Amino acid sequence: MSMPTPVDAPVNPLTVDDDPAARAYRRKLLGFLGIATFFEGFDQMALAQLLPSISRDFQLDSFAQGAMVALVNVGTVLAYLLVRHADKVGRRPVLQITIVGYTVTSLLSGLAPEVYSFAFLQLLSRIFLIGEWVISTVYAAEEFPAKERGFAIGLINAFSSLGAVVCAGLVPVIIQAPWGWRTVYFLGTAPLVLLALARRGLKESARFERRVAKAGVKKTGIFHIWSTPYAGRMLKLALIWSCTYICTQTAITFFKSHAVEDLGRTEGFVGQLIGGAAIVSMPLVFMVGRLFDRIGRKPAATIIFLATAIGCVGAYTTTNNILLFIFAVLAVFGAAAVLPILNAFNSELFPTELRSDAFAWSNNLLGRIGYVLAPLGVGAVAARLGWGPAVAATAIGPLIALGLIWLWLPETSGRELEETAKL
Repeated sequence: MSMPTPVDAPVNPLTVDDDPAARAYRRKLLGFLGIATFFEGFDQMALAQLLPSISRDFQLDSFAQGAMVALVNVGTVLAYLLVRHADKVGRRPVLQITIVGYTVTSLLSGLAPEVYSFAFLQLLSRIFLIGEWVISTVYAAEEFPAKERGFAIGLINAFSSLGAVVCAGLVPVIIQAPWGWRTVYFLGTAPLVLLALARRGLKESARFERRVAKAGVKKTGIFHIWSTPYAGRMLKLALIWSCTYICTQTAITFFKSHAVEDLGRTEGFVGQLIGGAAIVSMPLVFMVGRLFDRIGRKPAATIIFLATAIGCVGAYTTTNNILLFIFAVLAVFGAAAVLPILNAFNSELFPTELRSDAFAWSNNLLGRIGYVLAPLGVGAVAARLGWGPAVAATAIGPLIALGLIWLWLPETSGRELEETAKL
């Protein structure tokens, strides 16, 4: 598929020169974005780890748990409204808004008196968290050269996984505090400190600034991308995202409920198992960026998506503790590792003037359909058959997604964004 020439100039000097100041700034930027995305993983794991405790406090059965998670996940769709503005006002201001928004909603989630206000506040929190994650990915794609882009995107997503690991390790201890599970959400105030310390050193994306200098910022409607040659590509990525999320979202969210309710394991044991699985998977997650820079996006996707499907089926069908741990490692690794692969494709296959909007449409608005509906469907099935069969069946999603990646998407490894957008 050949795309029209984007507005971008052929080369972005900031991302390819050897100037020490530019390299130093990229390292600082990577650290800032990594810490920002840390809390996306932290919050995602928090709900998965705390779901049994929250359900007891709010007296939720399996179907109600699934419905609550589905409602919270609506926030990942509504994040579209925030993310698309990054193509109009810039990456920097939107990223700052997401950090402040998450801080406030996390604090209020810990104060929620009943399930409805808690679910609504977590919905708002997801809007800001997903917006933060998307803009961080766009930043990394635009500011790093082709040979380092996969590594940068992979590292940022690895920090999200690190947030999940830290959360998994802290939850068994934190829930013993007087405020119980609410204490975890009080910790969400930390990003505001990050913003206060680092915001002055954060520059706008050089590619965005150059695009504005050359062509200005045009006011476009919500459906603008549908009138461009990139509409078909956006829809293909949306379907790939949705198929992937059907599995990864439910496999992590309901694992503790499955192990406690179906297998009869204690919450303490499962918390340690999840924490151990996350720790073991972390080195692998940090290697993902280097892997798909070295062997290519598609070969790396094959390894990662197969591991995801195998981990999901195994974690929800075995009763042996050793095998449960091994499959949990694969599931946690896969749920984290699919993100940098798809983020790379989503960032690389669109020009600067459409990059955030395309990401918002394909991931937030359409791709999250599976993310939102899967917990609702799984919760309904689990009420009759248990969590095991209900979640294991979702492993078909990553397999379909992998087939579509090979069928529809071009290989983008080793090319600058100005080239990949025209493939």
